[in-house]
Order: sequence, then C-alpha cells, then structure tokens
Amino acid sequence: MSEPSRFDPLDPDLVRLRSICLDLPGAAEKLVVGHPAFYTRKVFAYFGMSNKVDGRWVPNPRTVSVLLPEDERLALLEDPRVHIPGYIGPYGWISLHIDGDTDWGEVAELVELSYRQTAGVRLIARLDAR
Repeated sequence: MSEPSRFDPLDPDLVRLRSICLDLPGAAEKLVVGHPAFYTRKVFAYFGMSNKVDGRWVPNPRTVSVLLPEDERLALLEDPRVHIPGYIGPYGWISLHIDGDTDWGEVAELVELSYRQTAGVRLIARLDAR
C-alpha cells in the first residue's frame, strides 16, 4: 500500500513542475514517501522535500529537488534559495525554494540537468534530437 500524497495534485507550483518534467522523454510521476517524484529509470526531481534546521526536520513544501553535476551543485549552494534536502542531500541532491518570483526557465534547466544525470543514453539521445 502506498503512502498518500502530502500535496494537492492541483497545487499551481506542482502543476508547473509536472509540466516541465513530463515533457522529457520517458518521464513519469510517482509518489515517494508522499512526495511527488519524477523519474525515468531513476528519480530526477522531487517536489517539497524537507531540510534540517538547527538539528530539526523542517517541512519545505515549496521546493524542487534535483541531482546535479558536482560543479553545478557547488555553485548553486552559494544561492540563498538553495539548501541540502533531508534524506537525499548526502547523495548530491539540492533543493531550490520556489515562490511567486521563481524563474521557471531556470527550474526547467535544472530539471533537465538532473534528468541527464539519471536517464539512460537512449532517452538523452531522444532529448538531444528535439
């Protein structure tokens, strides 16, 4: 039995992220511990991951979490909108806070970079052929 979603499936930010993610070749959506997750063979984006503040887990429903190449990850960690998410952070993931001022073009670029880290060669070739 799967855990229910912690998020409204019609949340405007989730709808926007879903549109970006599901536009990528072979992408699908599933719930992982109540969080919307977008994947091909592996997850490449999560919505709403928590982070640790002063030793406590703090829910952060307005985030997009992605897995980036190390150089991109290190550069983005300098940005105050970015934090290391709980559970998946030690594996190289970062979370970007989203709000009314979010640059969704930037989100799409980060999602694509994460997709390229996790998708198979054939799917990446399909993306490059667009």
